[in-house]
Amino acid sequence: MSEIKETFVIFGNPVAHSKSPQMHNAGFENIDYNGIYKKHLLEDGNTIKDVFLQNHYEGANITVPHKEFAYENADEVRGLANEIKAVNTYINENGKVIAYNTDAPGFLYAIESFGEVKKVLLLGAGGTAKAISLALKQSDIDVTVLNRSKGKLSFFEEHNIKCSTWDNFVAEDYDLIVNSTSAGLKDEYLPCPEGILNEVLQSASFAFDCVYGKVTPFLAKAQENDLKIKDGEDMLLYQGVLAFEYFTKENVNDETIESMRKALKGE
Repeated sequence: MSEIKETFVIFGNPVAHSKSPQMHNAGFENIDYNGIYKKHLLEDGNTIKDVFLQNHYEGANITVPHKEFAYENADEVRGLANEIKAVNTYINENGKVIAYNTDAPGFLYAIESFGEVKKVLLLGAGGTAKAISLALKQSDIDVTVLNRSKGKLSFFEEHNIKCSTWDNFVAEDYDLIVNSTSAGLKDEYLPCPEGILNEVLQSASFAFDCVYGKVTPFLAKAQENDLKIKDGEDMLLYQGVLAFEYFTKENVNDETIESMRKALKGE
């Protein structure tokens, strides 16, 4: 095997907490792929394409707050990402930056264990929320987006997705409540006012947080209301598996997925 490894990274700010490197490196090792995956703290999202190419990266994942910047700066966007207008995966294709979004299918895989879900309340309106809302809509699942301010809601209005600000929200009965914000990642904040959360959790069955590796204040409150909870680990795993297939141009088998899952858990 040659000494020069293909280099892959995750761009984010913050990025120190990311477990993507251990997941992807375990996958590379499992299939004996000559690649290495690292973290790259990126402060200015508008520089993402230049930084990606200047460092000769073969591929990258993109996390908050750079998914929309990554979309805007790509040479070519493929698949559902064109509708989402946010990407989480870059591929270097002969010097051209090709972009994808694997968050949407990754999320749908992650909630399969809940069973039947017909109605979802989605907290937040960033790049991850765009991906999740369109994935749910394509799956004929009723989704409502709830965000602090109106500014980011135009995307959802354009796609005929129900949306509301905290101030004018009228609660309904939802099967699943999803936190797509970063609340709870590095703090003890809830993703929306406690009064709203208490009301919607009373009738819901499931709660999902895109933050992974911890029981966030949102998930803790869901547990208090006897909801079945799940953090973002499976979403991270499955979006990572899909990105890994773009990186390596190989179909991933169950053994490789299991090695990536174990690495995520630190086993």
